[in-house]
Amino acid sequence: MTDAPPSAIDVLIVGAGIAGASLAAALAPWRRVMVIEAEDTPGYHATGRSAAFWHETYGGARVRPLSVASFATLDRPPPEFSKHSFLSPRTALTIGQRSEAAAVDAFTAEFAAKGVDVVRMAGPEIADKIPGVRSEWSEAAYEDACSDIDVGALHAAYLRAARRAGAIVVTGAPLQSARRIEGGWEVQIDRQSIHAALIVNAAGAWADQVAAACGVAPLGIQPYRRTVLQLRLGVPVPAELPLVIHVGGEFYFKGESEGRVWLSPHDETPVEPHDAAPDEIDVAIAIERLQAVVDWPIAAVERKWAGLRSFAPDRIPVFGSDPHQAGFIWCAGQGGFGIQTAPAIAALLAAQLGAPPAAGPIGTVDPAPFAASRFS
Repeated sequence: MTDAPPSAIDVLIVGAGIAGASLAAALAPWRRVMVIEAEDTPGYHATGRSAAFWHETYGGARVRPLSVASFATLDRPPPEFSKHSFLSPRTALTIGQRSEAAAVDAFTAEFAAKGVDVVRMAGPEIADKIPGVRSEWSEAAYEDACSDIDVGALHAAYLRAARRAGAIVVTGAPLQSARRIEGGWEVQIDRQSIHAALIVNAAGAWADQVAAACGVAPLGIQPYRRTVLQLRLGVPVPAELPLVIHVGGEFYFKGESEGRVWLSPHDETPVEPHDAAPDEIDVAIAIERLQAVVDWPIAAVERKWAGLRSFAPDRIPVFGSDPHQAGFIWCAGQGGFGIQTAPAIAALLAAQLGAPPAAGPIGTVDPAPFAASRFS
């Protein structure tokens, strides 16, 4: 359902995916907020196609503070936000072949030094976790702290909370142009003009295009296509199979249900923003890489899809005021870890825009490394 837009608001959020929805929920109790979404359905692109998991080491050491700070909200949300956790327990294995032992050692040492509960494994221990693994995959780092995220439920909860707090959500409403005027922005949406004191660019793969439409210099947010398959196997692989990630970044897979897995070739093909679809060559590469790791016969490719992951040039999220244009705020470049960092990013950015300072673990995170000013 689409709400009718007012003529004047405090904060216009462009994009109703997880970034825009979470920020709207955090900010709407304190400011007049409107969210506009170009598609007819919020979260149609990256959010709705994410095979999301919370994985403490995912995204690297620079992203980890946002992930760790977000965990409590995802696992034990306030009862008025959700009566259920958004997380389901899963373990994780970062694996390599014998020739990649040094890379697995380095991964283990880096995160153990930061307090991550990561355990070095080899040989038979790996076979216990991954039935049918081939013997050459003899090196691994095991993490007990990993979870699947119910992305649909989380996104819907953020949209409900935003609307409950008074936010207006308008779908099928791409931002056409915006110009800076005294006291804010004059924004054109379809044939309607509205006034907004601030614009937040949470447009995902379209973030640089939205900036250009506002007369703001782009940051170099680059979308990449990521492919995911659901395979039905010819053996009863357990649903609780760990999230298995190649230390060299060539695949990941995890159990989906009994005898089924989700698999990605970990592809990152640079593309223009568009409605992504899987390329058959990436599907074939994914299957080939899986069969090099395990001896599971594949009965069928049941589903295949692709989404867009968008990165800033330094591959960490960017949120905060544009260094050159007053009243223009970035919330972009969340890459593949936008779901697991959404609670922290939303609360930290909302505090910069008029909400109270973030509390709890989120309040301990320094937002400075993620500021847009680092690109000035």
